[in-house]
Amino acid sequence: MKKNKLLLIGIVISAFLHSCQKESFLDQTQSTDLNEQVVFADSTYTINFLSSIYSDIGISTAPKRFGGGGLDASSDEAEGASSGAVNTYIQFATGTVNPSIITSDVYKSSFANIRRVNLILKNLSKTKMGNVTKTRVIAEARFLRAYYYFILLEHYGGITLMGDSVYNATDVIPSTRNTFQECVDYIVQETQVAAKDLPWIQTGEDYGRINKAACMALKARVLLYAASPLFNGGGIAQAEPLKSTVAYPSYDKERWKKAEDAALEIMNSGNYSLYVNNTTEPGYGFYWVFQLRKSSELILAKMQGPNRELESVWNPPTHGVTDPGAYPYLELVNVFGMRNGLEINDPASGYNPQQPYANRDPRFSNTFTRDQSLVYHTPELARIPVNIYIDKTSPNNVTSGQDAIYKGTPTGYYTFKMLNRDVVGNWFNVSTPRCFPIIRYAEILLNFAEARNEYLGAPDQQVYAAVESIRERAGLSPYKLSTGLTQVQMREIIVRERQKELAFEGHRFFDVRRWKIAEQTDNRLMHGTEPVKTATGTIYNTIEVRKHNFNPRMYLWPIPQTEVAKSNLLLQNPGY
Repeated sequence: MKKNKLLLIGIVISAFLHSCQKESFLDQTQSTDLNEQVVFADSTYTINFLSSIYSDIGISTAPKRFGGGGLDASSDEAEGASSGAVNTYIQFATGTVNPSIITSDVYKSSFANIRRVNLILKNLSKTKMGNVTKTRVIAEARFLRAYYYFILLEHYGGITLMGDSVYNATDVIPSTRNTFQECVDYIVQETQVAAKDLPWIQTGEDYGRINKAACMALKARVLLYAASPLFNGGGIAQAEPLKSTVAYPSYDKERWKKAEDAALEIMNSGNYSLYVNNTTEPGYGFYWVFQLRKSSELILAKMQGPNRELESVWNPPTHGVTDPGAYPYLELVNVFGMRNGLEINDPASGYNPQQPYANRDPRFSNTFTRDQSLVYHTPELARIPVNIYIDKTSPNNVTSGQDAIYKGTPTGYYTFKMLNRDVVGNWFNVSTPRCFPIIRYAEILLNFAEARNEYLGAPDQQVYAAVESIRERAGLSPYKLSTGLTQVQMREIIVRERQKELAFEGHRFFDVRRWKIAEQTDNRLMHGTEPVKTATGTIYNTIEVRKHNFNPRMYLWPIPQTEVAKSNLLLQNPGY
């Protein structure tokens, strides 16, 4: 009898949780009042329901979000693996983005999770748990709601704010988009309220749950976006009401100050720092920070169990990859300068085109797999790396097997960022404890440096210190920058440091948009490297890979046509 009762409760809970996974926030909840009563009357079920809202936290930056690539393949970072298919990253690469075929993944999942948060807030008073725990649950839930609103904001601009309401199909559901300012203010307010009831660092069994730092970091990020050219009076809409929906109608320099102060809150807390290790090897801390489940640098992450997820996506084919992700472009490769801190086009850098991978920024080898990289191969050869040969002798005679240019990679490179040196995708019993980073302290430093440089009109010592700390951890020697840099010169350095430090973490796609430079970065011919082995060495030829096309409407995503069709009050973004 008792077993039957437990089974019935399990079925009810399963049905309730499934009912919350509807495709759109407009869908009716098919759970009954009894279902909600069962789940929210029990503290364990309620906590599990809250935990389920975390599951989509990495949806925007997933490396296989669109199949053969993610945001990396939708920008100037990488070439997608399924270039013949019609998918979202191909649409962005070719400039053919349109509301009818664009993915609705973020739109639907974000509103679904916002609705789940509202269900918690509506029902939590019925749950049997202590007041301290309830307070924490509310704080976590409010942060998660703010986070999903931010994901919507960075994709679409202003969106519909649902408040605390839980709407059903029989209700009059709001569909008018709120202004950009209203959305920013709401997200900032929610993060501040949530932060008051959370510790700076979660420990023990609570590690990985939202903490105060995550709240402050999200606040800092949204304020940085709000201060950036695309949104700070530089929106792409020419007339109201869209002009105020997709951006602030006019520029305000003080928005940079707000972004600076928000980043400074975390920096001054003393709870976070860069993970530095230049003793093992130059820049080893940059490699190792991505292998650690816990570190002084990780502020917000998509937590997951032991995994080989990234190794199964980004390693060469000989390492067990059958369903790959995207392949880095030469344009990104060339951003990584020399270990002496100079760009490769600087005559004093020491760069040698005949030996292009010698003495590069240590982050280079921890971001790319290139011709003759040493990568571990099988468990039997653990700790014994093998060369990855991407070279060829002629177009019809690929000598290095399935990893070779034109066969394994169309660009001559594979992604190595965040991969574990000792783990291969097809191993059965070896994995990494890694979790996927969403906000790192390195981003906070770069956010601060950018905001302060823009606000002051020229870099001061605090801007220098923030940027130089990133370069020092990277293993550059010397890592210090030239004195007397102008605002424009420092801005260019920060752009490059973000491009290197945050590569393949989902930032570049949105950075070039908020800076409003995508018409240059994403509107050009992209290249790769063809290594050709000869009797005297290897020649590195530059090859054409894909011409990217960018239309100014692509600064924002189109709202999926299936959603716009539901109400004539839901305005489509400009140009679509």
